[in-house]
Amino acid sequence: MTTVKSVLAATTFLLAAGSAAFAARTDVVIGVVLEPPHLDPTAGAAAAIDEVVYANVFEGLTRIGPAGEVMPGLAESWEVSDDGTVYTFTLREGVTFHDGTAFDAEDVQFSLDRARGEDSTNAQKPLFAAIDTVEAVDPQTVKVTLKHPQGAFLYNMGWGDAVIVAPESADTNKERPVGTGPFTFEDWAKGSSISLSRNPDYWGEPVALESAEFRIIPDAAAAVPALLSGDVHAFPNMPAGDALAQIEADPRFEVVVGATEGETVLSTNNAKEPFDNLKVRQAIAHALKRDDIIAGAGSGYGTPIGSHFSPANEAYVDLTGTYPHDPEKAKQLLAEAGYPDGFSATLKLPPPPYARDGGQVVAAQLRDIGIELEIIPVEWAQWLEQVFTNTDYDLSIVSHTEPNDIGIYARDDYYFNYDNPAFDAVIEELDRTADEARRKELYAEAQRILAEDAVNGFLFQLAKIGVWDAKLEGMWENAPIQATDLTGVRWTD
Repeated sequence: MTTVKSVLAATTFLLAAGSAAFAARTDVVIGVVLEPPHLDPTAGAAAAIDEVVYANVFEGLTRIGPAGEVMPGLAESWEVSDDGTVYTFTLREGVTFHDGTAFDAEDVQFSLDRARGEDSTNAQKPLFAAIDTVEAVDPQTVKVTLKHPQGAFLYNMGWGDAVIVAPESADTNKERPVGTGPFTFEDWAKGSSISLSRNPDYWGEPVALESAEFRIIPDAAAAVPALLSGDVHAFPNMPAGDALAQIEADPRFEVVVGATEGETVLSTNNAKEPFDNLKVRQAIAHALKRDDIIAGAGSGYGTPIGSHFSPANEAYVDLTGTYPHDPEKAKQLLAEAGYPDGFSATLKLPPPPYARDGGQVVAAQLRDIGIELEIIPVEWAQWLEQVFTNTDYDLSIVSHTEPNDIGIYARDDYYFNYDNPAFDAVIEELDRTADEARRKELYAEAQRILAEDAVNGFLFQLAKIGVWDAKLEGMWENAPIQATDLTGVRWTD
């Protein structure tokens, strides 16, 4: 009898051990190229912030889904007045912030008023410019009245810059973010990693992952070994370089090439000589050979663009032929602009390979027409301060990953220093128009104006090269918003 009991016990132990061995894991390590400057999406322009916290830690009234669709967020539903100026949001019940503070209509009112206030530090403050008043009708109801109809209002409320924060924690979110999302912030080891944990009190469907670590790995030399060794399970945006083919051939990994909202441009200071001269900008446009830039900047991945608009958008117009590659025409235009012998300028390049590597190609192409560029590598903090904030630059290269952001060219204080009343009028009408057919026409007109003005050197739409463990599911193929949404990510057996 003792022998039978021993056999049964051993069998039970082995079955239990087998179940444990095959149980799906509940942790994930995500590799990211850039470390965010801080963790408050309502107070910074860096895409690296949203990559960590959007939909994971912070939520908005609406949210952007994997196909770019507007989905309910903290608002479970809404009604719109017949004239399109009043939005009445019904908020979800039983929602709390990670510090235990209850979420209600007053938090929404606080967040939207804070984002649009005179002393707002929100990088996308114009998103909220159409708001006239925000009223907390009762704890579960918010009424937002607009100054005029705004066709993209619900979409705008899904940006990371529009997430809802609590007055109790708003001032400390940069270092210790407190949101309502399915993950809570755990730790930030500066220069190394950011850790999140599953929120046990989440109002919605619990996430499968118990923990997530965003590990900061800025270059391919370190990223590839980290992936191959299993130290990192996924790179939503893989800096694979020449090693991508090796990874694609490895059955342990899934390689998915999707689209982003990242218009990669040769940013140009339109207010600074000689770039305030249209012929100079046209010369630069004729000098650029996009296919070579793509090959040098992103392992051959990327879609050429001729204006600031995503080819994935149904309103996209292919304007790559506006200024075809023609070095001789470029030299002629420079001579007509008063620069027959060319000129010298600076090119400030932030860390990503698309900028540093692509910048070398751009510099060589401009050298062919007589423009000598001094390449100045800068870190992200320097780029944000010098280029984006202080407009202390001639040329730069950056991907603008904010969703559907052509309206930035109408901003008075934006770092391109572009000023065109005709373009501004198109964007103003677009902002007030809800009719989709008319909006498509206006988008096309806006694209053409930017292309013809050669405001920037429009290079390519950044590809999203995602690489992850083949047993990991739920990672997004495309990036309609600058985020690594982990809410649907899980391991398969």
